Amino acid sequence: MNLYGVKAIYLFELSRLRRTLLQSIASPVISTSLYFVVFGAAIGSRMTEIDGVSYGAFIIPGLIMLMLLNESISNASFGIYMPRFTGTIYEVLSAPVSPAEIVIGYVGAAATKSVILGLLILLTARLFVVYDIAHPVWMLAFLTLTAVTFSLFGFIIGVWADGFEKLQIIPMMIVTPLAFLGGSFYSINMLPPVWQTVTLFNPVVYLISGFRWSFYGVADVHIGISLAMTLVFLAVCLAIVWWIFRTGYKLKD
Repeated sequence: MNLYGVKAIYLFELSRLRRTLLQSIASPVISTSLYFVVFGAAIGSRMTEIDGVSYGAFIIPGLIMLMLLNESISNASFGIYMPRFTGTIYEVLSAPVSPAEIVIGYVGAAATKSVILGLLILLTARLFVVYDIAHPVWMLAFLTLTAVTFSLFGFIIGVWADGFEKLQIIPMMIVTPLAFLGGSFYSINMLPPVWQTVTLFNPVVYLISGFRWSFYGVADVHIGISLAMTLVFLAVCLAIVWWIFRTGYKLKD
């Protein structure tokens, strides 16, 4: 493996984080903090516990996952779209780096930024609510696995998009609604039986449920199923990325 090539792409993408701290770090942290203020403090003080967890603490995993999905997609899609937009992607493709090394560089940098942001929001949540992490190793594992999976998904979107507006279509029109309807602010067990069944077709449910289990040991879906569904989505994204480089889809046109 060309570690120098991977390192060059990885550090180049990470350097954008330092140049755009206000947009990349401050904005998501402040936005999520507002959710804690409104839902955790204002509304949460008037609600009973959910599965033995205070409402303010209950929504922490959902809010982190909501941010993680959008930021992972945004970071990875923008990272690969800009070289395509400026034409510098051909320099990357002609460099002595394999497709796997290119993906590791771009996706690794996007996932790293998302994990850092997720941990910062987790620390910020301590200012508003008291919470415990029952399984810290699993929490980090789910955080990292989700960041990598959706960074791959973002990479695919960045290759598919042929304009800046398309970079936002899927995150805003599909991913965000699925996250809100996937149990970010409530347990799906609170829904009528019919809607509980319908909700299980939402893939984000399994991500949020597994992540919440790592905090409090409670989940809407069995932890094994949540982990399996996450790995399935990861495998699908890897297969699509392999096909993109195999065919040169929108990279060599």
